[in-house]
Amino acid sequence: MQKSKNILLGISFSGLVAVLFLAGCTSPKKAYLFTSFHEPANEGLRMLYSEDGYKWNDLDTVLLHPTIGHQKVMRDPSVVQGPDGVFHLVWTSSWQGDKGFGYSSSKDLINWTPQQFIPVMEKEPSTVNVWAPELFYDADTKKFLIIWASCIPGRFEKGIEADSNNHRMYITTTTDFKTFSPTRLFLDPGFSVIDAVIVKSGVNDFVLVLKDNTRPNRNMKVAFADKAEGPYTNVSAAFTPNFTEGPSVVKVKDNWIIYYDAYQKKTYDAVTTKDFTHFTDASSLISVPAGHKHGTIVPVRKKVLQQLLKNLKKQ
Repeated sequence: MQKSKNILLGISFSGLVAVLFLAGCTSPKKAYLFTSFHEPANEGLRMLYSEDGYKWNDLDTVLLHPTIGHQKVMRDPSVVQGPDGVFHLVWTSSWQGDKGFGYSSSKDLINWTPQQFIPVMEKEPSTVNVWAPELFYDADTKKFLIIWASCIPGRFEKGIEADSNNHRMYITTTTDFKTFSPTRLFLDPGFSVIDAVIVKSGVNDFVLVLKDNTRPNRNMKVAFADKAEGPYTNVSAAFTPNFTEGPSVVKVKDNWIIYYDAYQKKTYDAVTTKDFTHFTDASSLISVPAGHKHGTIVPVRKKVLQQLLKNLKKQ
C-alpha cells in the first residue's frame, strides 16, 4: 500500500513538473519598447513600453538629451539591439541644414555613449535634409543597415510638391558604427518617398514599409525584396488614408502590426496584416499615450524591461 502511494505521489509530482515546465515555455517572456519624442523635439529620447504590443505606457522621462546637429533636436529616434545586446540609436538631428544624423549606443538604455554626428551626405553639398534614419540589423550579412530620406533639388523628377521636398531613400552599412560604407541610393520608386522601414517577413523575404510623400497622396505603401538591401520593387497601393506617416512595425503572434501617425486627425492608428497584402484596421485595439511621435518598436526580453523600470525607479 505504501509502495503504491509512493508511486502515485511520484507520478503526480512528475505531472506537476511537466505542467509547470510547459507553462513556463508558453508564458510570455517578451516585452516591447517604442522609441518616441515629443514636439518640438528639443528634449530628447523618450520611450513607451508594452507587454502585449497593443497597449502602451509612457516611461515619462527623457533618457537622452540631444547635443549635436545644427538644431540639436532628436526627432524620429530609431533603436535596434545588436546580437551582443547593445542598443544602437540614430535620430534626425535637424529639420534642415544637417548633412547627417546623430548616433549613440547603450547597454542599459540609461547610460549612453558620447553622441556622434554621422555625416552621410557630406559629399552632396546641395542636400536639404537628412530625415528619419532607420536601423535594421541584417543577420544574414551581419551588418547594420541605416536608411534615411534626403532631398537633393533637381536630382529626380518630381510631382507637384516643391523641389526642396522631393525625397529619395539612401543607405549606408556598418558592422561597428565606426566605419561606414559609402552612401548610395537605396530607393527611387519614381516619387518622393520618406519614412521607410525594413521588415524581415520570412526567409529571403523582406518588406519595405514607406510613405509616399507626393501631393495629394501622403500615405503608406509597401514594396518587396529578397534581400534586406534590396532592390525593392512592386510598390503597392496605399493601405492607409492620406496624411499618414512614420510607420513602426512589430510582429505579435501571427500578426504584423503597423503603427502610424495620422497627423491630420492627430491620432496614432494601426493596421494588422499577415502577408503585407491584406490589411485590417486595428486602431480600436491599440492604446498609445498622447504626445507620442515617430519612433521604432524594439522587441526585448521581459527582464530587460523589468531592469529598465527598476533602474529608473532608483533615479
